[in-house]
Amino acid sequence: MYTHILIPTDGSELAGKAVQHGIALAKRIGAKVTMLTVLPPELITADMQMIEIRKQRMQKQAEEILGAVAKQAAGFSCETIQVEHEDPYQAIIDTADSKGCDLIVMASHGRRGISALVLGSATVKVLTHCKIPVLVYR
Repeated sequence: MYTHILIPTDGSELAGKAVQHGIALAKRIGAKVTMLTVLPPELITADMQMIEIRKQRMQKQAEEILGAVAKQAAGFSCETIQVEHEDPYQAIIDTADSKGCDLIVMASHGRRGISALVLGSATVKVLTHCKIPVLVYR
């Protein structure tokens, strides 16, 4: 059925539950997994030293997130990727396309009403713009 699952994560508790679900699904059906975390690109500013410190801190956080989820995926094919992109939903779609994924498993915080309209949702945007199936963990 599915042979390659993309599991994006931001390191939140809910995303962690979606990661566990996605890994369990992949193990059950024998699918390959690609874990993804998206870092925001740095804005141009006069204080390049502050940017470098912040970038190193975000890089370390991304490595910790991906390291933790990679341990959960021990024993089967799992690739971890970090990308910088201003729109996380687009990075998720682009990665799924470039890696040949046939399913995305991701979390949704389930925001409703005004907060959903104002804040937006990477999950909703992926659902709206992606051409491959998306399993949403709530």
